[in-house]
Amino acid sequence: MENRTIRIGTRDSELALWQAHTVKNTLEKLGYTTTLVPVKSTGDIILDKPLYELGITGIFTKTLDIAMINNDIDIAVHSMKDVPTALPKGIVEAAVLERANVKDILLHKGLDFLEEEGTIATGSLRRQAQWLHKYPNHQVVDLRGNVNTRMQKLHDNDWNGAIFAAAGLERINLKPKQYSDLDWMVPAPAQGAMLVVAKEKDNYCLEALSHLDHTDSKICVHVEREFLRELEGGCTAPIGALAEIEGEQIHFTGVLLSLDGKDKIEVSETIDLKDRKDFGKRCAQKVLNNGGRELMKKIKEVLK
Repeated sequence: MENRTIRIGTRDSELALWQAHTVKNTLEKLGYTTTLVPVKSTGDIILDKPLYELGITGIFTKTLDIAMINNDIDIAVHSMKDVPTALPKGIVEAAVLERANVKDILLHKGLDFLEEEGTIATGSLRRQAQWLHKYPNHQVVDLRGNVNTRMQKLHDNDWNGAIFAAAGLERINLKPKQYSDLDWMVPAPAQGAMLVVAKEKDNYCLEALSHLDHTDSKICVHVEREFLRELEGGCTAPIGALAEIEGEQIHFTGVLLSLDGKDKIEVSETIDLKDRKDFGKRCAQKVLNNGGRELMKKIKEVLK
């Protein structure tokens, strides 16, 4: 085996480092030599603006893309839901790791507020829209920062609760006792999945990472991301998508909402695994033909 040290690029938040260490440990067990290269992303530095206002698709991944193109790192580890559906030229998906918990959860200070007025914090338009659809009399405030920062902000403010991805809190053992599973909320495309990217021509790293690829997880996230790409959501529109494999079938639920949560277009389909080519795309077309085209136009005008 060619003995190269694989330089693993990662954001420097606790969760990102946990993910990078997971990849590092797995590669080392397989006999590869690795080193971590933490990089701060623009999305971590500018915390006083909502993500959609920054106008950069893939704000958390761009810095690592540049580091890879500049040959400062060999591979990069991402939360797959942060990754734009189109990767930069010369960078490819090398491995999708086995997916963790896909759910959104609510961290709260007691649930009495649900039937009354309340304030919920989230930096995600998808979570905001779905929450307002279910609880139209609530207020949603913007919440930014890494997991630890967001939990501290929830503690310091008089909000009733904040929405998090279960996987992130479970990975770094921060899931508190007081939380509720939001089973009714459709997660972000690829939520709970980790993606490792590498350079298209780097056969050494591509071969190494092929051992980390989890087939079922990869199939599901690809259907979800195809749905997202067809709706042209980038990372900003309120779009949820979840594909799950049961036996020889794949079940998909997708949703597109207006920013205020009033309008909601949902699709739910089950097909045989062998027929999955363009499945995400076909589901997105159903949403677009059912009023989604007009809705996407409105969302884009507001977010300009």
